[in-house]
Amino acid sequence: MTTTTTTTAPDPSPSPSSGRARRKSPGAVGTAAAARIRSLQYGYREDIPGPVSASARIRRGAGKAAGAVPDLWGMTGLELLDDAALAGLDVDRADEALHISVTLWALHQQGHREANMHLTGPGLGAAVRRLMPEGEIDEPIRKRFVRAGTAQTLDSLAQRLRELVLLLRADAVPLDYGLLADQLYRWQKRAERGEIQRAWGRSFQIGLARRADPAATD
Repeated sequence: MTTTTTTTAPDPSPSPSSGRARRKSPGAVGTAAAARIRSLQYGYREDIPGPVSASARIRRGAGKAAGAVPDLWGMTGLELLDDAALAGLDVDRADEALHISVTLWALHQQGHREANMHLTGPGLGAAVRRLMPEGEIDEPIRKRFVRAGTAQTLDSLAQRLRELVLLLRADAVPLDYGLLADQLYRWQKRAERGEIQRAWGRSFQIGLARRADPAATD
């Protein structure tokens, strides 16, 4: 039996006085994802053997369904949810959302010992916008983003998010994986999917406006 060591890590989130607008508190799934990732991220950056090894294992699950990688059971955050939280959740949806977000983070963080690739704040659209030159639209990247936003199955969404995360990793652009986990949980319920797609689109357009206006604040 393999024992996973949990490392206590400082929360990299901005403080309320940092000038950022405070978003609503994350749900149970986002909270679990962020807690799991912060522990791994701190250990990875400090070159602690346990988290480094765990991150490498978790990374191999990026783009795959939760049930397709039994080796990762108990490693992606579902184990952090207590009975009260689980009672209010669709466990299958929570498992998939946690698996996708934590494995994508592990892929994103690979090779980055100098910076956190999970940070509270930047949504998917805003992060993708940072890949583009200021004042311009990179059409191939925009099309990849649109493909992710219009995915019709969880498998295709996971694959398309993986493609975007590889681009984010190359440019060291961080992403809020707690927020992404909450959104992936809700995305799986068809009645809420449109709202998540609109949120991704809005964050891209707001990111575009802010990059065009140096005086704009978060």
